[in-house]
Amino acid sequence: MKLARLLLLAAMVGCTHAPTETATQPRVTSSYTATAGESAFLDTLSRRTFDFFWQTTNPRNGLTPDRWPTKSFSSVAAVGFALTAYPIGVEHGWVSRDAARERVLTTLRFFWTAPQGNASSGVTGNHGFFYHFLDMDTGLRFEHVELSTIDTALLLAGALTCRQYFDGNDAGDREVRALADSIYARVDWKWATDDGPVVTMGWHPEPAGGSNQRGFILSTWRGYNEGMLLYILALGSPTHAIDASAWTEWTRSYKWDLFQGQQFVQFAPLFGHQYSHIWIDFRSVQDAYMRGKGIDYFENSRRATLSQRQYAITNPSGWRGYDANTWGLTASDGPIDSTFAIDGKQRTFHTYWARGVGMDEMNDDGTLVPTAAGGSIPFAPEIAVPALVSMRRTYGDALFGQYGFVDAFNPTVRTTGPRLQHGYIVDELSWFDKDYLGIDQGPIIAMLENWRTGFAWKLIRQNSDVTRGLCRAGFTGGWLAGRC
Repeated sequence: MKLARLLLLAAMVGCTHAPTETATQPRVTSSYTATAGESAFLDTLSRRTFDFFWQTTNPRNGLTPDRWPTKSFSSVAAVGFALTAYPIGVEHGWVSRDAARERVLTTLRFFWTAPQGNASSGVTGNHGFFYHFLDMDTGLRFEHVELSTIDTALLLAGALTCRQYFDGNDAGDREVRALADSIYARVDWKWATDDGPVVTMGWHPEPAGGSNQRGFILSTWRGYNEGMLLYILALGSPTHAIDASAWTEWTRSYKWDLFQGQQFVQFAPLFGHQYSHIWIDFRSVQDAYMRGKGIDYFENSRRATLSQRQYAITNPSGWRGYDANTWGLTASDGPIDSTFAIDGKQRTFHTYWARGVGMDEMNDDGTLVPTAAGGSIPFAPEIAVPALVSMRRTYGDALFGQYGFVDAFNPTVRTTGPRLQHGYIVDELSWFDKDYLGIDQGPIIAMLENWRTGFAWKLIRQNSDVTRGLCRAGFTGGWLAGRC
């Protein structure tokens, strides 16, 4: 999703190769146990992050803002994260089950009945897909954004989470399930391949490239990035499933390499190693590619997480604040689009940017992103939990506020310079964002809950469509044993 957004907004940690998993139950993610103090902080973090979704979402239509407090449009992906957060709130007693279900129904009713079609305005989507950003009040396409395949997939993942959670026989629970199933079944994944082997990133109703025909975005979903979720949903569709050969095309462009002491499939920003795992339990299940490497995608994400921490320890560019407990690069806000001198060295900074490091990309401007660690808690809690605690302790209320962690901070930008485009500076400490972003809040609450209870994983493992998608992609082993 963040990749699509960018199109719009123009000492080694040891790790051995794990053997192929064949057990029927997922392996334990980590033996790490949080201290009492860490647990108390994580409780606060989870509650405040939940409150972001509960309190900022429009209760009349269920649309969640892209960011807050800056006034913004709704992000369809943020709605998917919100739908995932609501049942977590019920489980913790922060909202009643009835209240959460009513919010879910409001959201799903809106997306089921919102206008679809080829028009360039006055619609919310087309062919079952939805536009990347929607007006918070009307729910219609915001300006000229693309019809987004990945943002739709993230919305669907949240809807399917609620579909599995609200499993009662009363009328309200039945309606949740019917709406979620209908919204998913309506999505025409075959159309979104544009007669090719893989799914395109999106579509615009306006003429493309000066032609008289409406146009698909030329970029397609090829590995490795957050699109893994999209393909599993497209392969598992009960109505418009794409050909199973798409998964082979997806994996064909993987880049397996060594970075900071870890071998894994490369993708520089951590969100690409996190998003699909929020809903799908990849522990101990493998496709042909991962069987060949002797690991699973969960282990791959663990290695990516470890590599980022080691990169921060090495800190080759000498950014301020980087250390063993202050690390994490992913797509996020930033302070300014400019180059200027700090301590006699020219530094280039960015606003929203796909920050990340690996063998294929090095996009680092000193901006650190709490969701990079928060979304990786299940993979490596022994480094992610202390990092979150340390960042909160070091940077205080400027970083950790009403809704948990603000989106980003940059300790290198800590004195007055060129006029900032976002956020503010606490003198001699750091630049801080003032906004919370829904697509970065979502991984924190969901992955923290997955680490603690396996919440979303347990629900989605029960969904027959997701299971079918995994099977058609060639996954075997683990909890999938006997299901294909």
